[in-house]
Amino acid sequence: MPEPSRIGIFRPLAHRDFRLLWTGLAVSLLGDGIYLVAIAWQVLRISNDPKALAVVGLAWTLPTVLLLMVTGVLTDRLPRRRLMLTADFVRLVAIGAMGVLTITGNVRLWHLIVLAAVYGAGEALFGPANSAILPDLVPADQLVQANSLAQFVRPFAQTLMGPALGGVLVGTVGSGWAFVIDAATFAWSASMILRMTERPSVRHPDADSTHWADLKEGFRFVRSRTWLWASMGIATVSLLCFWGPFEVLVPYLIKNELHGSAFDLGLLFAAGGLGSIIVAAISGQRGMPRRPLTVMYAAWAFGTFLLIGFGFARSLWPMYLVSAVCQAMFTILMVNWFTVFQLLVPTHIRGRVSSLDWFISTAGVPVSFALTGPIAAVLGVRHTLIWAGAIGGTVIVLTALLVPGILAPERDGSLAAGRSAEAL
Repeated sequence: MPEPSRIGIFRPLAHRDFRLLWTGLAVSLLGDGIYLVAIAWQVLRISNDPKALAVVGLAWTLPTVLLLMVTGVLTDRLPRRRLMLTADFVRLVAIGAMGVLTITGNVRLWHLIVLAAVYGAGEALFGPANSAILPDLVPADQLVQANSLAQFVRPFAQTLMGPALGGVLVGTVGSGWAFVIDAATFAWSASMILRMTERPSVRHPDADSTHWADLKEGFRFVRSRTWLWASMGIATVSLLCFWGPFEVLVPYLIKNELHGSAFDLGLLFAAGGLGSIIVAAISGQRGMPRRPLTVMYAAWAFGTFLLIGFGFARSLWPMYLVSAVCQAMFTILMVNWFTVFQLLVPTHIRGRVSSLDWFISTAGVPVSFALTGPIAAVLGVRHTLIWAGAIGGTVIVLTALLVPGILAPERDGSLAAGRSAEAL
């Protein structure tokens, strides 16, 4: 086993299976960043209308939400490594087909809609399994570092290098080859996961329990913990307000009002990635804050409010700055959320609770895509961005301040064991 690094964020890499998972994830996230630019530009080429991009986004996210109730139970019943392999294969096929259709000149909007739905199904399978397996790969005292490293590589690959590379690829060889390269990254991810040690499935204590019984146990666990259900509810509203406007209206604004290129859109995502990288590195070195949930909600609200900045920006450079700070705040959110979640949710139920988290939290995303186009047609692109940021940020602040028990883990000692382990 390699010697532990003195740099806190790199310590989890001493564990072989985590190192393999992280290596595969890093490359597939690079492909995801390429996809962000390629899909936006290809859809706008076919139909230069925010509603078209919103429909593709809806097709991508709706299957993810609908399937999470199934994939969460599977995560606790089947080997998580095999589920991640299957998910990579599904996503490889979907994105590869986009590439072939685009290169041959046969792509139509409905092709992208259908294939985006298949891609979303693969994400529904990968997400809960990936979240649930992490605490099995590293010791509890390295969970903050492991989550920080994951959040370090995610923006570095998905929102810094990936979009920048995507902008170059789309501008030089076209969207089709950008899709093909993205598909190849899932093959790499699968090859890394295939090398990981197979772990037995994490069965419910009652091996004969039904799918519905397992699911109800997950619901009961979430309902009994205010910090869980309140945070999931906040995420629903936050993503409803943020995701559609950011994914649909910001690219539209850059292309049609600021007269930018695919490379400019890639730079916007890259600026967000840079902000995230800096914050993730700091989080990995410093470890868990004394009040992780308080820090999380403050960063979450501020990051959501910053959507207003995109609405007011009259040139590209202010948009880059807003993107950097906004994504930095969301990285603080994710590092603290995943660490608290992994410390406080038992392993035998973690897959189901993770799927409920994904399901409830992302339930607003398809609705956000569905509403963004029509609302922007009435209010205008800029006013939609401004109102979405104001409403989303206000909801987070009010919920964090007014819901009793939302900060209970910080006060009842349930995080003490995690902090003690981290300090060893």
